[in-house]
Amino acid sequence: MTGVHTSAQQGFSTQAVTYAQGRPDYPRQLTGWLADALQISAQSTVIDLGAGTGKFTRLLSSLAPTLIAVEPVAAMGAQLAKLLPDVRLVDGTAESIPLATASADALVCAQAFHWFSTRAALAEIHRVLKPDGRLGLVWNVRDESVDWVAAITEIITPYEGDTPRFHSGRWREAFTGEYFSDPEMICFPYSHVGSPQEVIMDRFLSVSFIAALPAAQKARVTEQLRTLIDTHPALKGRDTVAFPYQTQAYRCNRLS
Repeated sequence: MTGVHTSAQQGFSTQAVTYAQGRPDYPRQLTGWLADALQISAQSTVIDLGAGTGKFTRLLSSLAPTLIAVEPVAAMGAQLAKLLPDVRLVDGTAESIPLATASADALVCAQAFHWFSTRAALAEIHRVLKPDGRLGLVWNVRDESVDWVAAITEIITPYEGDTPRFHSGRWREAFTGEYFSDPEMICFPYSHVGSPQEVIMDRFLSVSFIAALPAAQKARVTEQLRTLIDTHPALKGRDTVAFPYQTQAYRCNRLS
């Protein structure tokens, strides 16, 4: 599938299993937000755009039986199909969604919109939504007020390059008032609890631009993360770690 950033295509293709294991789930409060802010119910047709391995798709499936997952990276879609075999999965991108015009009540992007935050993508999302449709954007954002979380950011940031990232804020530039209202945010605290291998090693080795690194550089990142786990007082010797996040959820209304 064309139109996928090289870091996403390479990194997510090689680390789809690690991604599925290491990425956090989402706070329970999001279920209420999806129902209230996005008006998702059992009668809704919902699109999960950039569905990945199905982490967020699983949450959506508990609310909306008529659910379509759109994912362009085959390895990621394969993980979703294993997790949620009853969910309809289609191969598509944000600029080319293979669904009919005005076919969905809501469309949600979790951990994904920064990859395709363009006017063309918003035009296509606008097309597939009904006139009163809602767009939801969700990200789990690391809480870097915690020192060891900030240390992880310092380890991985030198390899970021031109990879689109949520924290740059560039994704907001697509909202010019043409297709959707400005994003309205609500924030929920969330902790990803698990072993250091799951919540740190698997999580950050599955970051797109880390997963796409040459072997020697990836080994260096791996070593730095393991050293942090083995030496930081909050992590050393612990079987279980609570990784702190702030889950940011944004609602955007479709404009006529």
